[in-house]
Order: sequence, then C-alpha cells, then structure tokens
Amino acid sequence: MSFNRPTITELITRAQNDIDSRLPGVDAKLRVTLINAVVNGVAAVSHGLYGHLDWLSKQIIPDTAEDEILERHAAWWGINRLAATPAIGTVVFTGSDGVVIPAGTLLQRSDEAEFATDNEATISSGTANILITASGSGQASNTTANSLLTIVTPVPGINSEPVVDGSGLNSGTDIETIDALRERLRKRVQQPPHGGALHDYDTWAKQVSGVTRSWTFPLWFGDGTVGVFFTRDDDASLIPDASEVAAVQTYLDSVRPVTASVTAIAPIAAAQDMTIQISPNTVAVQTAIEASLKDLFRLEAQVEDGNGSGTLLISHIREAISIATGEADHVLVSPAANITLTSGQLSTLGTITWQTL
Repeated sequence: MSFNRPTITELITRAQNDIDSRLPGVDAKLRVTLINAVVNGVAAVSHGLYGHLDWLSKQIIPDTAEDEILERHAAWWGINRLAATPAIGTVVFTGSDGVVIPAGTLLQRSDEAEFATDNEATISSGTANILITASGSGQASNTTANSLLTIVTPVPGINSEPVVDGSGLNSGTDIETIDALRERLRKRVQQPPHGGALHDYDTWAKQVSGVTRSWTFPLWFGDGTVGVFFTRDDDASLIPDASEVAAVQTYLDSVRPVTASVTAIAPIAAAQDMTIQISPNTVAVQTAIEASLKDLFRLEAQVEDGNGSGTLLISHIREAISIATGEADHVLVSPAANITLTSGQLSTLGTITWQTL
C-alpha cells in the first residue's frame, strides 16, 4: 500500500482534533488564540519533516535520485560520471622559415573560444602543422575544418590567422548526461561483469567519453576475436574518426581478458535517403518528421552482423512519420521495403525529399 503524504491543511486539522480531544473546553480551531498558533506551528514543522522524508525516499533508489545523489550511488559501484573533454586537432601556421612558434601559444576563434598549441614548432617551407587543444571543454569547442583562428599575442614572422586543417578540431564532448549515467548504473547492477561476456565490452566502450552506442560481435575476425563497433551520436558526425577509434581501442586493451583479441571499429555509415509525401507540407511538419526519424534511427538502427541485425523495419519508419506533430497524412514513396545492410554497416538518416500529398 502506497503512502500518501498529508497536506499541511490535513496536518492542522489533525492537530486541532488531537488538542480538542485532550483538553476539554479548549477550541483549537479559534483563529485568534495561542493554542491555534501552536497548532499551526507544529503542523508546519511536521509538514517540513514529511517533505524531507519524501525527498529521502527518492534518493535511496537510483532511478529517482537527484543528480548529486545519483553520482554517489554510481561511485559506490565504481562508475564515475564522464567529464567533458576538450577538442583537439591540428592547425596550419604560415610564415617565415626558421621562426619558432612556442608551446602554449594562445589562439582564438571568432566567438572568443580559446585554444593553445601543445608543443613548440618551427616554420619550414613556409608552414608548420601544430597540434592544439581547446582551453575549454565540451562540444562547443569542436571546430570545423578550414576555420580561421587568430593568434592572441602576435608572433613576428607568423601569419596571425592560422587555419584548422582538413580534419577539423574534434573529440570535444559535454559532461555525461545524468540519464546516460543512470543507464550505465542500471546495466552495471543488472548485468554484472563476467570477465569478458558480450555485455562487458559494451559497458567498457561506453566508459570512454563521447561513446553513446556500441555493438559487440564475437568471432568477428575469426576464433578468439571480438569486434566492438560504436558511435558518437552527440558529435557532428556520429561515425568516430581514427583518433576516436584509437582511444576506445586503448581503453578496451586495458580492461579486456588477456586471452581475447578485441578490435574497436567504426561502423560504415549507410545513409538512407527518403522521399515522403506529406499533408500538410509545411516547414514545421517537415521539421517534426525529421526529428522523429532521427530518434528512430538512434533508437533502432543497429550495426549489421551478417544475420539481419541491421534491418530497419519500414513499418517503424512509417510509424515515426505518423506520430510527428502536425502530420495529418503521408505516403512513404521510398524506401519501399525494410532497410537491409551489409556486414559492418549502420543505417543513418540521409536526405529527405518532400512532396505534397
């Protein structure tokens, strides 16, 4: 039987009735009396205590605990909230040969986000490629390729606007969401480590900051091998780059069983273009449908293992379109059947062509 927290009005009434029953001739309900003031004060204190107990009842269970308390629950199980990480990448400096660019040289983006060079470099043949790291952390520190930065304190002989190279500045991630932490704790409790079970590899991969989904396949490269695919859905590109794959590989190597040969792998994006007739054909409805489809792909798209794991049902695609806010009717022109993939591929939402129904 559930407990219903009494309201302050109910507590006042209880106190009044209790006093009236114990002190004949005293009417605790009279407003301008000392006894009525005592009643209200006691009820207020009791109400506060009930509120604290109500709060405590939620903190003792991880699925209702607030952020700070949840972090303590998780830490007890050896799970720490993943911190935000800064973007890193290479910047191309140009200038006069022989000029030295000191380590720690500060650079600034147009929005005043700052970066610093990781090491010293010397201009040779007019250029120098230097690894830089964002001074701040989070996805906001990621920077697109060919962006111009500005040297905060100009260096004589160096062009004051170095350029981000073609790979961009990547790997900047926000602090792990509380929902993601809660889900990792749930899996740790409900699926305890087994020294190399399939779910262990998924758990390990998600302990690397920025990893959002993972799939583990035994025997991927033959006997004694394990393939671990993963994505970074909150990045500009959900498909990890070489450095991000290397980071997961390094971590997996540090925790895997000594007898297992595990390989971190980036899925091959299989963009699914669509043609959809909708009514009404408005920007608002298009936006709502696209958002619903993105949610579907994130929830249901799987890496193909060669046995149909990557199949995405066309009925679910139609359902995602139907539940979008504002959609009255639609016809899914293409795809016309379930989406199927080849091994190692992962369905991603491609270009949507809109037509009026």
